[in-house]
Amino acid sequence: MKVILVNGSPNAKGCTYTALTEVAKTLHKNGIETELMQLGTKPISGCIACGKCLKTGKCFIDDSVNEFLDKVPETDGFVFGSPVHFAAASGQLTSFLHRVFYGKSSMFKGKVGAAVVSCRRGGAATAFDQINKYFTISGMPIVSSQYWNQVHGNTPEEVKRDEEGMQTMRTLGNNMAWLLKCIEAGREKGIFVPEGEKIIRTNFIR
Repeated sequence: MKVILVNGSPNAKGCTYTALTEVAKTLHKNGIETELMQLGTKPISGCIACGKCLKTGKCFIDDSVNEFLDKVPETDGFVFGSPVHFAAASGQLTSFLHRVFYGKSSMFKGKVGAAVVSCRRGGAATAFDQINKYFTISGMPIVSSQYWNQVHGNTPEEVKRDEEGMQTMRTLGNNMAWLLKCIEAGREKGIFVPEGEKIIRTNFIR
């Protein structure tokens, strides 16, 4: 089993990285393979809803989005981490997620997801809620912890001193490993993700 952790911070080894690393360490202890993907500082274009990816399976902009999508079929769970910018996820991660999830619910259905946010002081709840919405619209079980998945601090050293936040990351890692193992055990017993009905689209203005 494998989990990809995406760092949506421009800082490669900052506060968000520190939180994600604690989750990854706990997953390793539970026998889960992990990969940390850093979005970096290169610009990531937002989705323009052109629909080309629906035909080809890839975005016409060949960047980290396509690199990530290539890994999705062989990955069982995802953790998307972000610093809090103006009470929201970073612009980098938001553009990335828009393009990753646009029209691709079938790729993610049944795979587990979790959000992790890092902030100096406020705005964590709204950023956390924003990221979770990508999971709920795609049929993904969301992994919970003992508190909302957030850490506080202005530097990695301060984050490490956020004892409750770091414990929350470890609890998240343990819960994700447990859920992944439960899903695997279910498959072995012939229990699979429900197929679901044909999607109905309702417009409110007629």
